[in-house]
Amino acid sequence: MELLDKLNWRYAAKAMNGEKVSQEKIDNIIEAARLAPTSSGLQPFEILVVTNQEIKEQIRPVSWNQSMITDCSHLLVFAAWDTYTEDRINTAFDLVNEVRGFENEGWEAYRQKLLSFYPKQDAEINFNHAAKQAYIAFSASIIAAAYEGVDTTPIEGFEPEAVDKILGLREKGLRSCVMLPVGYRDTENDWLVNLKKVRKSTKDLVTVIE
Repeated sequence: MELLDKLNWRYAAKAMNGEKVSQEKIDNIIEAARLAPTSSGLQPFEILVVTNQEIKEQIRPVSWNQSMITDCSHLLVFAAWDTYTEDRINTAFDLVNEVRGFENEGWEAYRQKLLSFYPKQDAEINFNHAAKQAYIAFSASIIAAAYEGVDTTPIEGFEPEAVDKILGLREKGLRSCVMLPVGYRDTENDWLVNLKKVRKSTKDLVTVIE
């Protein structure tokens, strides 16, 4: 039950106190994202870890002026591939072969299937698919942070094109899709900190089909 207790403890912090999170905890939070599942194992995203205060100050105005952007310890920006390319798919498949030390006929056939499908799709469709994979890793980071006793704030309220420009993402074939300030709650200034967590009941959320 320890993990569920931690998830009951966590909430989307609306104010952070600027205290630094240890590198060990940050590493664990990022490792959880790295280990998260993704479609075909492609991991079609990158995570930018922003600690530079000047850059955080630039991002805040294009993020609804949310104070957590500048008051967090680390700002994680999840940036998805702008599209799937042959090179990106081949790099992912080659890594599997390298790590496992062998080539598998079925796996190579699957490579060709993806190569014949994804690069031909509209780039926007591919980006939306890649962004969904980034969200899986994003969720894993939130859970890992809670387990570490660290606060986070999921943020979609920002101008992606502006953030992309600040971080130079488009030149890397990336587009920002979601951000995660990581830090510690400011209990004196956070209006949400003492409010009871509200979620649907299991009965209203879950349908069991037997």
